[in-house]
Amino acid sequence: MKSSSFGYLIKEGARNIYANRMMSIASIGTLVACLLLIGSAVLFSLDVNNVVGVMESQNEVVAFLYDEVTDSEIEEMTKELEQMENVQSVRFISKEEGLTQWLDTLGEDGELLESFYEDNFVPNSYSIKVKDLARMEETVKEIQSRWEVEKVNAPYEVASTLTSIKNGVYLGGSAIVLILGAVSLIIIANTIKITVFNRRKEINIMKFVGATDSFIRLPFVVEGLILGLVSATIAFLMLWAGYGYVIGVIAESQTSWVQMIAQNFIVFKDIALPLYGGFALLGIGIGVGGSMVFVRKHLRV
Repeated sequence: MKSSSFGYLIKEGARNIYANRMMSIASIGTLVACLLLIGSAVLFSLDVNNVVGVMESQNEVVAFLYDEVTDSEIEEMTKELEQMENVQSVRFISKEEGLTQWLDTLGEDGELLESFYEDNFVPNSYSIKVKDLARMEETVKEIQSRWEVEKVNAPYEVASTLTSIKNGVYLGGSAIVLILGAVSLIIIANTIKITVFNRRKEINIMKFVGATDSFIRLPFVVEGLILGLVSATIAFLMLWAGYGYVIGVIAESQTSWVQMIAQNFIVFKDIALPLYGGFALLGIGIGVGGSMVFVRKHLRV
């Protein structure tokens, strides 16, 4: 195909958008709505997973040691704990530090009990953070099996709840995205089908006068590409503005736990590029793919 013909067909595709502007607007509106729903589901899943991840990192296992454990044995134990597969970090808490922390929790009343420093009853301990809360129980059992360990305190219920939330959001979010994606494809496919059907005479006439399939198909491909890219851009900008507004409203809440959660939401700028790329690929894919499928049907005259 000559470059002049190629340029003509691209211009023809762009002209067709204006010539059939009502259907073009309908196609853009439908695709924008679908992309917004999918994008919202993705952002919600990312935010929940991020918040849960932060809460996971704050959950600690505390292992209390027998008084008989020597300093050299503690040093060796620290190295071995750090090498455990599911252990993220290990911090040794001496008897003195442990007592200080306990007295601090009592506030002003703690000053009355400072005599306990002379006969410290608080054991040496470890504060251990695990990587995967789903494996907390097996990790705790491994720590508890050591002869140096007298007792292990672990937030089993919190770990179980966070794990359930994380798995539920992952499965639910994936299902929602797949369902919305399928619905989007059906709606867009029908919209494109109507658009192509309304121009079937134009396609048939071009075929009748000897135009090649590629010559007929290219303007529709260009049209689908432009509509898909425009829809992706509009949906992306609307999602960005909407997300910023929602985060702003949540951040203004006077409830402390709501503010804590809001601080751990995804920063939109951090995912803007991959999100727009995904929108563009999906929009162009649906626009171009739908146009090619339905134009091919009318090429068989």
